Amino acid sequence: MLKDITIGQYYQTDSVIHRLDPRVKLLGTLLYIIALFTVNNFAGYLFVAVFLAIIIRLSNVPFRYMIRGMKTILFLLLLTVVFNLFLTPGEVVFSVWKLTITKEGILFAVKMAFRLTFLLIGCSVMTLTTTPNQLTDGLEKSLSPLKKIHVPVHEISMMMSIALRFIPILMEETDKIMKAQIARGADFESKNIMKKIKSLIPLLVPLFISAFRRANDLAMAMEARCYHGGEGRTKMKPLRYQKRDGIAYVVLFAFLICCIGFRIAGRFLHGGLFI
Repeated sequence: MLKDITIGQYYQTDSVIHRLDPRVKLLGTLLYIIALFTVNNFAGYLFVAVFLAIIIRLSNVPFRYMIRGMKTILFLLLLTVVFNLFLTPGEVVFSVWKLTITKEGILFAVKMAFRLTFLLIGCSVMTLTTTPNQLTDGLEKSLSPLKKIHVPVHEISMMMSIALRFIPILMEETDKIMKAQIARGADFESKNIMKKIKSLIPLLVPLFISAFRRANDLAMAMEARCYHGGEGRTKMKPLRYQKRDGIAYVVLFAFLICCIGFRIAGRFLHGGLFI
């Protein structure tokens, strides 16, 4: 189960998406999220799906590896779909006891499932094709104008980088602790909720101790190297835009405009894919 978590992991390969400037990928992810919440009909979701498929193909990241992260939010996805299915008022399709399924609820639940799935996969493209160092540099460079109003941009970027680096480390540590506890007779597969909660205690306690120990070691290492924030620091690989980055910006804004067009078209065309 822990191996299915792909958040914060980097898939090393050579592709057009990997070579893009991290600022392009950060802004691209933001525009993608805006576009995803802009479309509200099946024609728009189909267009997003085609665009996402092209990006995944260009990234050279195996699709099976990318959708592994979906298993970790499957419960949240199902919960969201069920709530929208039963709590959306409208034309009744099926009713039993106090549970009512409406036509509007079915449509909204399906759209919400598409939206959450595309959102997770789209964000995974950024993390899988960008190293934590590149993300930090890109975020710091993008937010650099905020330094004028005394926003600690470098510190925020550094915290994000450390958090991303610690996710796979903590997952690996959790896996080791689970295997050690299972060897001692711990049962993590019990269907009894109370037993499952109790079995988490011998897992969480050593995990927290390990996390605090690692954080303390990291702080001591940074102090030993006289780390004092971003003032006066230079970059080994300064970020510079290339021609491909300009093309990527044009494609991203064109994608957003098309998504807005699908939303506008849905207001005038009813039925079929424009529901």
